[in-house]
Order: sequence, then C-alpha cells, then structure tokens
Amino acid sequence: MIARNKCFVCEKGIAFGNNVSHANNKTRRTWKPNLQVARVVQDGKIIKVKVCTRCLHANKVARAPRGRQAAAV
Repeated sequence: MIARNKCFVCEKGIAFGNNVSHANNKTRRTWKPNLQVARVVQDGKIIKVKVCTRCLHANKVARAPRGRQAAAV
C-alpha cells in the first residue's frame, strides 16, 4: 500500500514546524509536498502513484504512454 502523502520516488512527506507571530506566539503548522498523480510503468504493469513535482521535473520516474496501445506494451 502506498502512503497517503508521500512521494513514490523520494518518499518526501509532510514536514512540521511552527508559525511564529510578531508577538512570538507559536502554533503548529505543516508543509505538504506538491504531489501529482502519475501513471507509471512498474514491473510491466501500469499503476497510478503520487509523485512530487521535483521528481517529475528531474525525470526520476518513467511515465506510462497514454492511449490504448499502452496496455499492449
């Protein structure tokens, strides 16, 4: 099973920290990765996975071709 908010390639996930106001009040906050759903070929099968945009831009994942001929490949 794939984690909900993690990149399939680099496993980047949610980061935690604080909002700090001018009065130095601290409240918890999160930074979520920019994940996109991508169709990927893995072990000859096409699966849908969540991949961060940094990995997509760096071509760290091979996207599956689109269309009906993709299933035959």
